[in-house]
Amino acid sequence: MFNGRKLSALATAAATPTLSRRQFVLGASLLGSALLVGCRMQADDSDAPAPSGAIKPSAGSPFEAYIAIAADGIVTVYSSQFDMGQNSYHGLATLVAEELDVALDKVRVEGRAGNPKWYGNLAMGGAFQLTGGSSSMPSSWERYRKAGAAARELLKQAAAKQWQVAIGELSTANGEVVHAGSDRRAPYGSLIAAAAPLPVPGEVALKDAKAWTLIGKDATTRIDARAKSDGTQAYTIDIRLPGMLVATVAHSPRFGGKVASFDATAAKAVPGVVDVVQISRGVAVVANNTWAAIKGREALQVTWDDSGAETRSSDAMFTEYEALSKQDGKVALQRGDAAGKLAKAAKTLEATYRFPYLAHAALEPLNAVIHKDGDRLHIHGGLQMPDAVQAACAQIAGVKPEQVDLHVMKTGGGFGRRAVADCDVFVEATEIAKALDFRAPIKLQWTREADMGGGRYRPLHLHRVRVGLGADGSISGWQHHIVGQSIMAGTPFEAMMMKDGIDPTSTEGVADTPYALPDIDVRMTHPASPVPVLWWRSVGHTHTAYVMQTMLDEIATATGQDPVALRLALLPADARERAVLSLVAEKAGWSQPVAAGRFRGVAVHQSFGSYVATVAEISKTADGGIRVERCVVASDCGTVINPDVVRAQIEGGTGFGLSAMLGEAIALENGAPTARNYDAYRVLRIDAMPTVEVHMLPSTASPTGIGECAVPPIGPAVANAIFQATGKRVRDLPLLKA
Repeated sequence: MFNGRKLSALATAAATPTLSRRQFVLGASLLGSALLVGCRMQADDSDAPAPSGAIKPSAGSPFEAYIAIAADGIVTVYSSQFDMGQNSYHGLATLVAEELDVALDKVRVEGRAGNPKWYGNLAMGGAFQLTGGSSSMPSSWERYRKAGAAARELLKQAAAKQWQVAIGELSTANGEVVHAGSDRRAPYGSLIAAAAPLPVPGEVALKDAKAWTLIGKDATTRIDARAKSDGTQAYTIDIRLPGMLVATVAHSPRFGGKVASFDATAAKAVPGVVDVVQISRGVAVVANNTWAAIKGREALQVTWDDSGAETRSSDAMFTEYEALSKQDGKVALQRGDAAGKLAKAAKTLEATYRFPYLAHAALEPLNAVIHKDGDRLHIHGGLQMPDAVQAACAQIAGVKPEQVDLHVMKTGGGFGRRAVADCDVFVEATEIAKALDFRAPIKLQWTREADMGGGRYRPLHLHRVRVGLGADGSISGWQHHIVGQSIMAGTPFEAMMMKDGIDPTSTEGVADTPYALPDIDVRMTHPASPVPVLWWRSVGHTHTAYVMQTMLDEIATATGQDPVALRLALLPADARERAVLSLVAEKAGWSQPVAAGRFRGVAVHQSFGSYVATVAEISKTADGGIRVERCVVASDCGTVINPDVVRAQIEGGTGFGLSAMLGEAIALENGAPTARNYDAYRVLRIDAMPTVEVHMLPSTASPTGIGECAVPPIGPAVANAIFQATGKRVRDLPLLKA
């Protein structure tokens, strides 16, 4: 999402819940660049028995943030990363279990939020908590392994003291400390009281990679596999609290529209409707159940003020964008003399690309649960950006941020949608609860139509490219103008992220191209619109990779070069793209003739520190269409923690990117989106999903992300294959129009 940039302004005051007694809690904190690891036993004044499971961290010490070991040997990992299906919880469990020498089935993971000092994203500077930018494992790689290793050493210290033996004679295995000389064994749970008062090791040795039994191994069952399979996994949509009311919101059908007036008479007549209240972004209908809230909203009569609303169609916006692409824009990259070289080129290639608005279309629509208990405000939901939610909702509710308790729920998909600077769904839920004087818990549930028609789209973009070719086939000048809305403009990120009026999320993948293009000029223009936009899985790489990789293919065709050979010739000798490109070419049989009736294309791209190359193989259907039959994908994401998770993310990312390339689009008519459900928004169906073969490049480098990185290359790989099949270039997406 944020591509590793520091967004420290989001750091807010931390809320620190209390710790129950007789629990051994291990954690770590940052002091400058040093990671401090420690543990302690904390008792309270209550006579109540200690819980058998893990508990929340204490406010008393920064050494209580990451791991809890209970008397029954169950290890609970407190996750700084939000899990929305990308299996970050399983990754953290693997890191801790590896160093702590426990079986994965003895590990539980709970989301934690409310303390950026403990849970700040280290891949983004550590000042705020955020799950995004494919940074969960890079941020956690050392932090959670060191926590597990420190816990292991503390338990060995405790056993050595009890048995009066040298610590060097002890080892750990399967949740026990073992003394080889006497064959004595002590389960971890039996040692927690003895371990708690011991000093925390200043430095802990992490396991050598040769000793790993979990990291990099395929034989690991995901810790949430059973719950997700048998339906016991709880999501925000499943929350039921005593006396809870359910709300839906009527938003303006046009982006930027505001409430002029409303008549709640018919809505209040719907059985089950409790109240109708106006909030900052619309009118909320509150009811005893979801169905009554939906029917009440349908009966609600609202008059909208569209004086500041978007009224253009998508086609009109593209026409304006194309005119802007022919004017001067802000310079994003200028190297050599692109204009001069183009003027002297033997041949010129010109192309204009159009990319529509895209919805995130996650399976679980947006939702949040808010309730107040005394002076404590409780927030349940998909907390992808918890510090911002805590601060925004505290202000609305009239409490301090430290009085806001965040309950992190797993979520049925995110793709960037739940990391919103203005915390839209949480703010709406809090406003509704406040309007009702917090007399009952409120679940705000957006319907599918509200979710898909509510904006926060991947921005509509247009690219205009001119490439000059010399008589010898060399590239002689590259001019590239990108036109599209800025994601960062008007948000707290603008001052930190934008430079000279350019949003880097629009130019990433072009302005930082790895290819040897000595004469290149990249310009950017950011038109304004009331349509709210947001990062979408792999952000700007979704369109920049498409343009770069299809233009390279077009150059290869025009100059009679092999597409793989051309890319290799243009990449520096040390470029990591080279290895994945060579690997995918080998595994796809690129040097061999493709099977009769099949056509293939290739693309390679780096995003979020990872490198992915894809070869797509397609066929033509009887009705003149195309079918993607096979995708071979090679990746370099550093050390692979969970191969099965990486494989799943690449398979899912390939389907996600293919879906956008083939059929997804949010079109506007008179400023209103026409697609509001899956019937009109064409996500990929299972029968159109190709076979995906995944190959991971061995690496000893620190892990980088993989959740987003397979999305960018699939679209251009398919487009390049389509050219081989039909002789036509696909520059106006999606391929299949509604």
